[in-house]
Amino acid sequence: MAERATIARPYAKAAFSVAREKGSLAAWSHTLQTAAAVVSDARVEQLVTSPNVSEDQLVDLFSDLSGKGDDNVRNFVRLLAKNRRLALLPDISALFEILRADIENTAAVEVTSAVPLNAEQQAKLAAALKTRLKRDIQMTTAVDPSLIGGAVIRCGDLVIDGSLKGRLAQLRTELSN
Repeated sequence: MAERATIARPYAKAAFSVAREKGSLAAWSHTLQTAAAVVSDARVEQLVTSPNVSEDQLVDLFSDLSGKGDDNVRNFVRLLAKNRRLALLPDISALFEILRADIENTAAVEVTSAVPLNAEQQAKLAAALKTRLKRDIQMTTAVDPSLIGGAVIRCGDLVIDGSLKGRLAQLRTELSN
């Protein structure tokens, strides 16, 4: 996994540099996310790895599926196709989003709770996280009844497990030691 990220990083930085220079971070972000979703499809994955499919065919396919975009995006996809790196698009997209979040001073936070959070709870949680992380928060929520109670908050490498399931697992570990 680390190898893929190592290979994808220069491509993500190059795409980010061009997008920032052109003032089109959001457009590049959308295009890369779409292209990453496209390449993740098993049928497209076979085309990407096939030696019988030409570079131009791959570029046309990705241009058609992810929108025409600007010439810089098309050239970027062409470079990836030429170097047989299209399969790295999910990694490139993820790294691009990290760079974008850093420059825009935002943090993508995923909150998984045992029960759905209402708007007031989400607002309070977002305010607390904004204070702690010193960034604007883009929060997504999910429900996992197996947590029993509480919530698990993920933001990059930071994981805050305030769930009852997590506390029980911690208690079990302490008792077994």
